[in-house]
Amino acid sequence: MSKDTAKQYVLKIRCPATSGIVAAISGYLAAKQCYISEMAQYDDETTGQFFTRIVFRFNQGNGDIEDLKQGFEAVKAQFNMQANFYDCAKPMKVIIMVSKFDHCLLNLLYRHHKGELDFEITAIVSNHLDLRPIAEREGIRFIYLPVTKDTKEQQEAELLKIVDETQTELVILARYMQILSDNLCKQLAGRAINIHHSFLPGFKGAKPYHQAFERGVKLIGATAHFVTADLDEGPIIEQEVQRVDHAYLPDDLVAVGRDTETVALSKAVKYFVEHRVFLNDDRTVVFK
Repeated sequence: MSKDTAKQYVLKIRCPATSGIVAAISGYLAAKQCYISEMAQYDDETTGQFFTRIVFRFNQGNGDIEDLKQGFEAVKAQFNMQANFYDCAKPMKVIIMVSKFDHCLLNLLYRHHKGELDFEITAIVSNHLDLRPIAEREGIRFIYLPVTKDTKEQQEAELLKIVDETQTELVILARYMQILSDNLCKQLAGRAINIHHSFLPGFKGAKPYHQAFERGVKLIGATAHFVTADLDEGPIIEQEVQRVDHAYLPDDLVAVGRDTETVALSKAVKYFVEHRVFLNDDRTVVFK
């Protein structure tokens, strides 16, 4: 079996920084007849944490990954590691949540069809019916969960039930225009990504692009981040900006905003499904 067709795995590790970590990992994989094809590492001196992402394969093309994982427990214990193995041949299962805006959803679907985003969409969930035709055209399960003050708790419980039933690993809020409860944010901690506009200065509330126009902004931006109970303040995964000037009218700024949102979100999703993102307290480590 050639190296191009050999089954590959990703090993993600976070642990307290100390001497001998890399030697222990590479030595163990070599002893198990594995070849490391890619390795990235980062030592955060402010938190004292070490992060690494390793892509490897068995020299003979196939090997006993369960045996390898079991044997690695001793290395994990030695360095107090958080370590996870992932099979690159198994696409991550995702749910995409939307409301009425379709640009982020359509961009994710396009990149998925082109092979840029390797994931399996278990469902498209929405609090409105506007984007249902897109899901039906794609042959994707569409789940309508209308949210009101009285039904919010019930619908969020239903969402968690769907996540569990489908074994979904990532929830993508692709311009889902509902504030998630603190409880739901905790339940989805580290596995839900949101996109929102970000300006210098920041604008909140209705019609942010019109507010930006009134202030004469020179940069339009978007931020993709993990969902937390602190609204739009979760650990940042990716950001995009585009320069504008006095000639841009509000509708022009909205169009630019759509572009930055789609790019930032798709990049963040790609990094996550390729197991490149690590939570580092209130920040992230992203190996690009």
